[in-house]
Amino acid sequence: MTMADKIRRCEQMQQMDMPQGNAADVRMLDMFMDIGAMMIRNGSEVKRVEDTLRRMGAAYGAERMDVFAITSTLVCTMNMPDGTVCSMSRGTRDGAKTDFWKLERINALSREYCKEPFGMDELKSRIDEIEQMAAPRLTVCVGSVLAAGTLAVFFGGSILDGVAAAVFAVGIWLLQVYFAPICTNNILFNFLCSFVTGVLIGLAGRVLPIHEDKVMIGDIMLLIPGLALTNAVKDMFVGDTITGSLRLVESVLWAAGIACGFALAVFICR
Repeated sequence: MTMADKIRRCEQMQQMDMPQGNAADVRMLDMFMDIGAMMIRNGSEVKRVEDTLRRMGAAYGAERMDVFAITSTLVCTMNMPDGTVCSMSRGTRDGAKTDFWKLERINALSREYCKEPFGMDELKSRIDEIEQMAAPRLTVCVGSVLAAGTLAVFFGGSILDGVAAAVFAVGIWLLQVYFAPICTNNILFNFLCSFVTGVLIGLAGRVLPIHEDKVMIGDIMLLIPGLALTNAVKDMFVGDTITGSLRLVESVLWAAGIACGFALAVFICR
């Protein structure tokens, strides 16, 4: 018996021992996986993802939900009262970011479903609606402008430095809106974003009476992965060592890319 025959034999035995779920259960689990993957991609804690899927599975009628989540993979097995089992895995690395606007709506959807479960078609439409929605661009732009301008002044800059940081914050926002979807590698994106912003600030400093370092400090705050780093440490403290380690390494590399981008821009401009 060849190795391929042995593998097929093992799969057949597993299927005999573990009856597979019906089509409705498989479809429902697939939608649960969509919700979990969306939460991970938008920066949710893995424990929150696992807890959400367990609660939604229980509301659907599952007898047991075994969920395992890390930053790149989501695995879930749903055991039904009739003895059938549905198991599914999903990759979740389609560009990681932290989007509280989407997370708030996903959490609201999960709570509403757990309170009073609704049909598959409605759940699917609600999931697709959240997936296609995004935070109001004007709100994000105004927040970036206020954050960069006030932080530049807070760290010792003048009012003109704050205004300059606010102007360049608009450029960073434009890169995040139009360039980030193309460049899904966070490290590369932040390096390029930091480099371009640093060069523009350096060129502006040659013609305007601004303190380039203060302006850079204000704008760099829009890119620093402070929340991702905090979540990484928190994950390790609560026992999710794998997820915490992955996020910590990613955050450190992310910060290194930002530092290298600004450092290279300063070197070129001076």
